[in-house]
Amino acid sequence: MNSLTIKNLTKTYSNGRLALCNISLEIENGMFGLLGPNGAGKSSLMRTIVGLQSADSGEILLNGINVLENPLFIKEQLGFLPQDFGVYPKISAYDLLNHIAILKGVSNAMERKNQIDSLLEKVNLTSHKNKEVYTFSGGMRQRFGVAQALLGNPKIIIVDEPTAGLDPEERNRFNGLLSEIGTERIVILSTHLVEDVRNLCSQMAIMQNGKVLLQGNPNDFVNELEGKIWQKQIEKQQLEQYNRNFNVIASHYSGGKLNIQVFSEEFLSDFEAVHPTLEAVYFNALNQMEV
Repeated sequence: MNSLTIKNLTKTYSNGRLALCNISLEIENGMFGLLGPNGAGKSSLMRTIVGLQSADSGEILLNGINVLENPLFIKEQLGFLPQDFGVYPKISAYDLLNHIAILKGVSNAMERKNQIDSLLEKVNLTSHKNKEVYTFSGGMRQRFGVAQALLGNPKIIIVDEPTAGLDPEERNRFNGLLSEIGTERIVILSTHLVEDVRNLCSQMAIMQNGKVLLQGNPNDFVNELEGKIWQKQIEKQQLEQYNRNFNVIASHYSGGKLNIQVFSEEFLSDFEAVHPTLEAVYFNALNQMEV
């Protein structure tokens, strides 16, 4: 069992922006969803974990080793799939994986070949191994990204907004692949897509403004909101009034009408009680942060 422990991590950028504010997390094997809007601090946290930037204070322990003091240790155990990764033109998928494997310290040629062949099969790219990666579709490129992240059998894999720009079929295929690889290692999924976390992750955290608002099991959070989420259809011009009088956590249009969701622990006679979703958990957490 692998463990990643983050204790009181703080980071302020040179422009004065507080990117990480006293972050503490406990993460073990499996899929861990890091959920938050753009600018919440997710990428800053990922960059600090993988050693691309330093922290002002705090600790990051991977299996008991402080990786802020020993950055090479986590790099040897790490697979990283950033939101956008560049590839060399005119190089085939197989040759690029071979090059990356050498950089990761897989020095034995036969071991490299076996790993690459196995990973290409796992991500369903064997038939494309001699094609140049820059010609791949978005979904193929992301699956290639998983293959390169798995080279060297890392103990922790970090993926940053991996399904951005993918069509629904590619997204489902990619998410299935992530779920499969998350059984024997830590996989941190950083995203703003609530649905991906709901479908894939047994543990999660919600971030906003560099802070962790919630951490735990998604289903537990949903269950805690049972009987506390209410819905009503209103006219658009009524929204400001309802925002003043109720704890409105979300709104969306349906059939030209505006539907609002409200958090209330008390019975609301003019509203319809609805079963909570992880999306309601997410918006309620962000709404409490803003209050």
